[in-house]
Amino acid sequence: MKGLVLGGVSSGVGKTVATLAAIRALDDAGRTVQPAKAGPDFIDPSHHERVAGRPSRTLDLWLQGEAGLRRNYARGGGDVCLVEGVMGLYDGDGSSTAAVAEALDLPVVLVVDASAGMESVAATALGFRAYAERAGRDIDVGGVIAQRAHGGRHEEGIREALPDELAYVGRIPPNDDLEVPERHLGLHMGDESPLPGDALDAAAEGLRTERLLDIAREPAGAAEPNEAREQTGADRPRVAVARDEAFRFAYPATVERLRERASVEPFSPTAGDQLPPCDGVYLPGGYPELHAAELAESPTLDEVASAAAEGVPVLGECGGLMALAESLTTVEGETHAMAGVLPADVRMRDRYQALDHVELRARRDAPTAAAGETLRGHEFHYSAADVGDDARFAFDVERGTGIDGDRDGLIEHRTLGTYCHVHAESGAFDAFLDGL
Repeated sequence: MKGLVLGGVSSGVGKTVATLAAIRALDDAGRTVQPAKAGPDFIDPSHHERVAGRPSRTLDLWLQGEAGLRRNYARGGGDVCLVEGVMGLYDGDGSSTAAVAEALDLPVVLVVDASAGMESVAATALGFRAYAERAGRDIDVGGVIAQRAHGGRHEEGIREALPDELAYVGRIPPNDDLEVPERHLGLHMGDESPLPGDALDAAAEGLRTERLLDIAREPAGAAEPNEAREQTGADRPRVAVARDEAFRFAYPATVERLRERASVEPFSPTAGDQLPPCDGVYLPGGYPELHAAELAESPTLDEVASAAAEGVPVLGECGGLMALAESLTTVEGETHAMAGVLPADVRMRDRYQALDHVELRARRDAPTAAAGETLRGHEFHYSAADVGDDARFAFDVERGTGIDGDRDGLIEHRTLGTYCHVHAESGAFDAFLDGL
């Protein structure tokens, strides 16, 4: 599958809108697009999926390593893969957009804000290309999308200024309808605030699909297969996976891995669903703080607590940790009782408490790692957990913040609650399944 990366000159330049417009343009041209996102994001991929009609792949060197990155790319399907970058092209410690493009040997189309420039757009793009050469980086910046550019003389000035080695891929016109609302963890999810179809169509019309397809190429190297650990028949465990408005941050690769080795039973704690009969429970991250009142009234968390007390393994990531705590206090100061499995009281703050790639070392055997093993993941949260003196921690934090700056992973019974989101390529979910 050919691919290319849509990289930005900075955060906020409009990479997501450009990616969605490119997906729509290629779809209108009869091409099947596999979307992907550089970095550990959950939100931008939800917009990709809404427009492309298929899950977006997560491509992050820190979470997956180069071999895992290649495997996750190869698990996609379609005529062309469009990878939306993270932050500016060269920004990001551990897994920048440039690093992902370099690891896969995919070309880059640069998204440049053209709202206040013409020839300077070409100078900016050429500078990004020259920087790669000067720094000895194998980054092929091959084209430009002019974001927030008008037609007529404005577009003509941009196109004429570009040197031959930088293809003009098209423009995204300025349009207030192409702005996705934001909140504390980033953009609204794709099913909450989808871009209006007519505005997206207008943006797509300004892009040259033949240029996108000409620039795209096959990634270098073959993907290494995963170990054959699939389980079949009566040996397959049952995993209950929370999936609703409060628990929606699960990587597609994670759900795929669970389905390869287990029977996945989705349920909605927010709606008060009965916990399905299961051998393990997975509570992914999301927005429990926005649904704290419903969760407090839901009988589902009581059922999760009972299952945990009976020794059923329960894994809660970030929002899942919050739901497993004693209580959750919203930013408005309202306190709601949660499952009460883990000795922690969680309070929302008005600014983020952690945002980083994470490396954890297991202090003891835990549901996702054996003692001494390391896990890599990502954390981004606005909550803080006040833990009891008798709290037991599963991990020492070697990079990141965790729960208290030094430790992460509250453990009680066979329940683990952590602020760290891990990817299936980390091996954490295989370890979890092995323990069922």
